[in-house]
Amino acid sequence: MTTHYTAPLADIRFDLYDLLDVGKLFAKLPGCDGLTCETIDAVLEEAAKFSQQVLAPLNEVGDRQGCTFDKETGAVTTPEGFKHAYEQYIEGGWAGLTAPEAFGGQGLPETIGAPVKEMVDSANLAWGTYPLLSHGATEALRMHGADWQKEAFLKPIVSGEWTGTMCLTEAHCGSDLGLLKTRAEPNEDGSYAISGTKIFITAGEHDFTDNIVHLVLARLPDAPKGVKGISLFIVPKFHIGKDGKKGKRNAVRCGSIEHKMGLKGSATCVLNFDAAQGWLIGEPNKGLNAMFTMMNTARLAVGLQGLALSERAYQNALAYARERLQMRALSGAKFPDKPADPLIVHGDIRRMLLTQKALIEGGRALGLYAATLVDIQHRAKNPAEVKRADALVSFLTPIIKALLTENAVECTNLALQIYGGHGYIAEQGVEQYARDARITTIYEGTTGIQALDLLGRKIVQQRGEGLRLFLEDLGAFCAQHASDETLKEFIPKLSALAKEWTEVTQRLGMRAVSNPDEIGASAVDYLFYCGYIALADAWTRSVAAADASSQSDDFKQAKRMTARFYFDRILPRTRMHLAAMQAGPDSIFAMPDKLFG
Repeated sequence: MTTHYTAPLADIRFDLYDLLDVGKLFAKLPGCDGLTCETIDAVLEEAAKFSQQVLAPLNEVGDRQGCTFDKETGAVTTPEGFKHAYEQYIEGGWAGLTAPEAFGGQGLPETIGAPVKEMVDSANLAWGTYPLLSHGATEALRMHGADWQKEAFLKPIVSGEWTGTMCLTEAHCGSDLGLLKTRAEPNEDGSYAISGTKIFITAGEHDFTDNIVHLVLARLPDAPKGVKGISLFIVPKFHIGKDGKKGKRNAVRCGSIEHKMGLKGSATCVLNFDAAQGWLIGEPNKGLNAMFTMMNTARLAVGLQGLALSERAYQNALAYARERLQMRALSGAKFPDKPADPLIVHGDIRRMLLTQKALIEGGRALGLYAATLVDIQHRAKNPAEVKRADALVSFLTPIIKALLTENAVECTNLALQIYGGHGYIAEQGVEQYARDARITTIYEGTTGIQALDLLGRKIVQQRGEGLRLFLEDLGAFCAQHASDETLKEFIPKLSALAKEWTEVTQRLGMRAVSNPDEIGASAVDYLFYCGYIALADAWTRSVAAADASSQSDDFKQAKRMTARFYFDRILPRTRMHLAAMQAGPDSIFAMPDKLFG
């Protein structure tokens, strides 16, 4: 049985127009000033059609068929219909939606690209992984590539004629990139011979395009040890000269594909590089600078993947809860003309549905806010505005990546729970979302890695500049609405949490100075603590925006009631995470390793 999907256009439009006021934002950003609501709506509606009509029907097909690997040729065949869907994707101009016009893209802002990506991933996340890293490769090449590299590689990626990958991980080296062993030997023509094996490469081989551009981390012969000795190289599947002409097959080959828990329609490859020709991007031994451009883009994108899976799982759980008859409501029959009441009348089912709705809509508001910051970061002419947006998006990236993907694990499992035994069997289709969601908390940096980035780097090393700016905005909003009767159930709680957030961060930072283990012990709890307050901020702003909008009374009431549920039932999770942080690292590190056995 194939689950259904309907793009949540009403909520997306509310976030864009009422909550974030993108018309005002775009009017002052170069390249966006002519973008009208009519144009945005047209893009969103066409994306919804493509997602619903082309991609969604292939979701179950991809999970059932998976990808096939030919050991003789190293070729990967994607599930039935995937390649044709990609052809339609290219014909529709979706590949270069947010890419610069100078390289053949449409130059639309990321704030419009983000909801399009959400719709694609809700419809078929496995399919959505193939063009995913092309966006990151575009950013890395645009910012760090030489002119000839942009001409030769960037334009075909933007058009969708080629796709891109990101090749970091090795069998002995996951998050600790300082351990990587892939070598890069200089050639006489200025290129390099890349040798090594990379694993877990999403879309490393497929049948969508005839060429794939791999961005590969490797070491030069004289490179220093650790992360300071890593360089980044372009290694195409087929040789590409500086004139852009395609040559013979390069010495890179898919050695196998992984057999996975989920995302079975997405090819996850082992790639073997055997003196493959590659070209240096940027400066020698500065590869992480360029790679993080790609990685940070991917981390925000993975956060949207989590949101997308949550949305589709919720839609189907809600439909099931409305249709499935089970028992009578505890307060008496709600549908006396039926043999039993539908699931949706029962308290625990409503709790699970509201939890999903609150996490999804709050997460969407937060994710789209981050997208506006990316547009300011890339387009604003005022250096102070760019610097401010850069600090804010840097602070929010690990929160969005980790929180929205962990929420996806929670939301997809809640959806499965609502289905009961029917959710656990494959015929209903909902168990796929629980399996697909699980990887999102792992790839592009695990939740623990995101938490260390947030607390260790963004707070301790960078002295919490992004947090300071976020709290500055939050404080100004609370002050503006301090006497607003319609927000009195939210503003005092939010103001108190903002004050506490500052104090908790300061105390944790001071303890970390004397004991670095405080960071490792508290990082994940700190990230969730930050994330839940950030969602509370998003929900309060959403209620204020809804009240001031021309939305229907039902829409406004739904926002307010969902916000109330969030504050009453989910925001108290901050108390648990605060207590864990206050407990310190002793109970984590005191036990000798041998006692774990």
